[in-house]
Amino acid sequence: MSDPPILAARGVTKRFGGLVALDSVDLDVPRGVVQAIIGPNGSGKTTLLNALSGASHADAGSIQIDGRELFRLKPHRIARLGLARTFQTIRIFNNLSVIENVKVAGACNTPTSLFGIVMGNAHQKRNEAEIEHRAREALDVVGLGGRADDRAAQLPYAQQRLLEIARALASKPDVLLLDEPAAGMNMTESMKLLSTIAHLKTSGITILLVEHNVRLVMGVSDRVAVLDFGKKIAEGTPEEVQRNPGVIEAYLGKRHRHA
Repeated sequence: MSDPPILAARGVTKRFGGLVALDSVDLDVPRGVVQAIIGPNGSGKTTLLNALSGASHADAGSIQIDGRELFRLKPHRIARLGLARTFQTIRIFNNLSVIENVKVAGACNTPTSLFGIVMGNAHQKRNEAEIEHRAREALDVVGLGGRADDRAAQLPYAQQRLLEIARALASKPDVLLLDEPAAGMNMTESMKLLSTIAHLKTSGITILLVEHNVRLVMGVSDRVAVLDFGKKIAEGTPEEVQRNPGVIEAYLGKRHRHA
């Protein structure tokens, strides 16, 4: 008997007015894999990530992590249940240092109290030490440990993308959602990112990846799901998906699409 998926979505539906952006999407993400979601522009990929992470609630369906229902929970509660994400648009604090950016993310997911903060009690100090440790650990994972004290704005674009991943890692997620992490990267930078994702997988984190860079997707993913006009039209290994006639039609046979 196979283990239950760590992340399970059933019948996830999202409408924007008369547009059905997600049409009863089912998705099972096995524990410890890299699962990619691909599809043409406008197929619903980011909308699905938004629904899974609580950034934009679905209209119907069920979303569970380790059997715990996430549907309609607020993003911070979902994060505390073990799911973190990055976004297409970089959202770092440019005026803070690299490590301060990660510590802010870690602090948001660390239970504390106003009394503890004001009094600086031992429990609060332990929390602060743990946040510092997790932040440095996350920066080391993405290769930014040597730039911890630099201002975030001083990082090159590709390293700012890695900083976004480090911020997500600071909450110690079981599942990490990556929304087009290679956007704007050159081939060398993309290969570095591929190596980072592979390392995250070996550390036990389950990764759900939305990405346009097909070479990266096929190089790092264990499984691939394909969306088209809000419907899941295929799922399987990278090799199976590449041979699927419906996937070939979605990418090559339909010219009139919206971004």
